[in-house]
Amino acid sequence: MHPQRRALLLVNLLGGAAVLGSYAHGFGAHPELAPSLWGGVPAWLRPLYTVSMLLAAAGYFAFSLPIAFRLDPASTRIDAVGYGLFPLLYALILVPSALWMPLTFELLQHPRPGLWLLIRLVLLGVGAGSLLLLAAIARARPWPSPGLRRLALIGALAFSVQTALLDALVWPALFPAPY
Repeated sequence: MHPQRRALLLVNLLGGAAVLGSYAHGFGAHPELAPSLWGGVPAWLRPLYTVSMLLAAAGYFAFSLPIAFRLDPASTRIDAVGYGLFPLLYALILVPSALWMPLTFELLQHPRPGLWLLIRLVLLGVGAGSLLLLAAIARARPWPSPGLRRLALIGALAFSVQTALLDALVWPALFPAPY
């Protein structure tokens, strides 16, 4: 297996486990605080969030599977950069994603301004990473087929709407500063 493909799979395995583990731990350790995670998001907007989260999760697979298993690491170029950019972009998304839940539960239990700022920076980092990944997918060449490229772009767009718009901008704007 190509070392860059191995790196991408390792980042996804470890980073994905960290994200899912942070959610499992957060909800398991603090089930009474789970409704507070919505912050000030109004009830009428929550179904949109739920649909967007599901589309973002499906989108993650729609772009990750072809990147991991169909693009050739030896020949893929993203402008002047190679396939090795993908593991870095995934890490930029997954590392802060794993921090959001523990930081937010900490904020709900022990509110302080610095923590609120850190959460906003974490969410902006994930959003920026997802937009950079969307751009990398758009610029990557060659794709095995135009349809596969289109599917990856649609998936990355759905993921970016959730992470860069709803999570990084809307949620913090509606979450009242709890300090």
